[in-house]
Amino acid sequence: MNTTILIVDDMEINRAILAEGFKDEHEILEAENGLEALELINSDKNIAAVLLDLIMPKMDGLEVLRQMNESGRIEHIPVFIITAENSEKTLMDAYDLGAVDVISKPFMMNFLKCRIENVIELYRHRNELEVIVDEQVKKLSSMNQSMVETLASLIEFRDCESGEHVKRICGLTRILMTTVSDMYPEYHLPKTEIDKIVMSSILHDVGKISIPDGILNKPGRLTKEEFETMKLHTVNGADILSKIPNMLDEDVFNYSYDISRHHHERWDGRGYPDGLKEDEISIWSQVVAVADVYDALTSPRVYKAAFDHETAMKMIYGGECGIFNPKVLEAFNKSVDLIKHENEVIFSRESENGAVKEKEEQEG
Repeated sequence: MNTTILIVDDMEINRAILAEGFKDEHEILEAENGLEALELINSDKNIAAVLLDLIMPKMDGLEVLRQMNESGRIEHIPVFIITAENSEKTLMDAYDLGAVDVISKPFMMNFLKCRIENVIELYRHRNELEVIVDEQVKKLSSMNQSMVETLASLIEFRDCESGEHVKRICGLTRILMTTVSDMYPEYHLPKTEIDKIVMSSILHDVGKISIPDGILNKPGRLTKEEFETMKLHTVNGADILSKIPNMLDEDVFNYSYDISRHHHERWDGRGYPDGLKEDEISIWSQVVAVADVYDALTSPRVYKAAFDHETAMKMIYGGECGIFNPKVLEAFNKSVDLIKHENEVIFSRESENGAVKEKEEQEG
């Protein structure tokens, strides 16, 4: 439990009065300016509250508050302003920066102790609750990851390509989604959402479970009828996911459902299954679509050899694999070195794993 109070005031007499009032219940730390205060706040002193003067040499109280905001510590440590200042603007600035209360000089110690102890207890409970919530979120995320990987492994049993394919899609999706988010404010998403999208991308081909083996692993070109059957993996994947929404986090389910159904839609409306166009297609489905096409081109398949990186790029930009959002392609171009490196690392790892497996089989 946090029991340390930091008193920050350039007047020694003020520090002494406050320290005397709290010494029986708390360990006391003192600082005579903002620089000393920040050094203590940023240490591992486990501070329960800060009593902060505004007018001090070297660094004033408002600057301490600004830096506590930047570090995020203001969210976990209550700060009480000590001041004889009566400027409305100054006090409002302090509140805007996260101060929880104002302690006016001269001090009314009994009343002051009640106010501060109540806030310390409130923050203690809030911080404990945040830890519990964070643990639950991590547990749920782990359960989501396990469920997603289990579903993806079912595809691997049916389609010898998809097992490694989905691993590569994750890496490509993370790079491209992050770049799109950074480049275009209209598509910006926080990292937590990008993490969920990356996890959801694993399930983009879950509908292939429903495709007959003769079509799924056919070495030659598909007939028109066979291609129509193959296209059903989008709607079938969405249907499969719609039967298990309570097994996944709501956001992961929504991303997975949308990506599974719409990763073959195209910017010009000539994709499938719904013929969506432009931003009728979610940005995450657009990103997975580009990652999916790039990986399909640069990977060997039962029906073709792998294209090299440069050829794949020309085919994508030339519209040979459908038309994509120009902004997504621009982000793809900007992150192409990372994408190329990601593919080289993954393919190298796959090659090493394959060689090890072959050796084990020979030795066995």
